[in-house]
Amino acid sequence: MTIDRVSLASTIDQTLLKPTVGYKEAAGWMDRNADQGFATLCVSPFLVPLASQKLAGSVTRLCSVCAFPLGYSNTESKAEEAAHLVQMGCHEVDMVLNIGAVLEAEFDFVADDIAAVCTAVFDESDGDSIVKVILETGYLSPDQISRASSLAIAAGAHFVKTSTGFGPRGASVEDVEIMRKAVGPKAGIKAAGGIRDLSTALAMLDAGATRLGTSSGIELLDALDARA
Repeated sequence: MTIDRVSLASTIDQTLLKPTVGYKEAAGWMDRNADQGFATLCVSPFLVPLASQKLAGSVTRLCSVCAFPLGYSNTESKAEEAAHLVQMGCHEVDMVLNIGAVLEAEFDFVADDIAAVCTAVFDESDGDSIVKVILETGYLSPDQISRASSLAIAAGAHFVKTSTGFGPRGASVEDVEIMRKAVGPKAGIKAAGGIRDLSTALAMLDAGATRLGTSSGIELLDALDARA
């Protein structure tokens, strides 16, 4: 795959979701990453106000997570959390769907759960907010990945996303291929979890991903520069 630094950076959600990171460490990380040209900085919910300040005037958008990483919050709680994230300055919200409901084929519940978060985000935004639905593909069969992907987009989400990075495994090329087939050419696909080297990142993009979730964004860009 042929790609330049600017184009690769624009696909990356540079991520800081470790539970051990507080304000001081996060502030330094934000300063280092704010002007790298990433699609978003994706941070823990309590860091959203700080990140909103740090990214003021930047082309990089702000992303955070909802019902993370287990997805089993009540629908009302998910919707309230998502709305609050937007109120605090988030442009993009990555929600975890209800994994147990998918596994038991409670697809109406899954769709309603996702739709409630989408409605909450859109009601609070100025029209350009994005919802990504995390499937946690490591728990799902190929058929379940396909069905959940289709449900998420039909319920109003813009993206489907492979993994939280806290589940049984991260993204695979096969996951991305299944998701792309399910959602068609226009919906977004975010590959996340275990993307730490350039060859893996490019393989995910080749398979149909349009966004990469990683904590190794600068390393990926440096590896691309070194290859040139």
